[in-house]
Amino acid sequence: MKILKKILIALLVIFVIAQFFRPKKNEGDMASMDAFYAETNPPAEVKRILEVSCNDCHSDVTRYPWYNNITPVNYWLADHVNDGKKHFNISKWEGTSTKRKDHKFEELIEMIEKKEMPLDSYTWTHTDAKLTKAQMTSVIDWAKQVRLKYSLEPQPE
Repeated sequence: MKILKKILIALLVIFVIAQFFRPKKNEGDMASMDAFYAETNPPAEVKRILEVSCNDCHSDVTRYPWYNNITPVNYWLADHVNDGKKHFNISKWEGTSTKRKDHKFEELIEMIEKKEMPLDSYTWTHTDAKLTKAQMTSVIDWAKQVRLKYSLEPQPE
């Protein structure tokens, strides 16, 4: 019993010390998303869906929940955000080639159609981010319109 008590105390001390170490937060400027929204011109409904269901992991601006203050949870969240931004970051839209933008929208459509986005691990705690069938249709229809626009733009040779 004494050994178990010592182990529990050691784990508690490690947990308390770990709270002083935190990953860098994803707290960029909201204006970083302006180029994306100006270029893709989502309807108000779609923009709201993106703000609620996508931007936390796919932009340089994340709204953090209270539990982000707990280590090691904050490292897990930081990993999710960094991975999401690696795949699709609307804050870095400006300067991206038309071909790459088109490909990102192709992937967006595919991920929503397969119900792979938003992630279940995100919607468990952000229930308002779970997409209804009508919302999925709205986003997909908008994304297809954006892809059509990109296909009409002249491509560099």
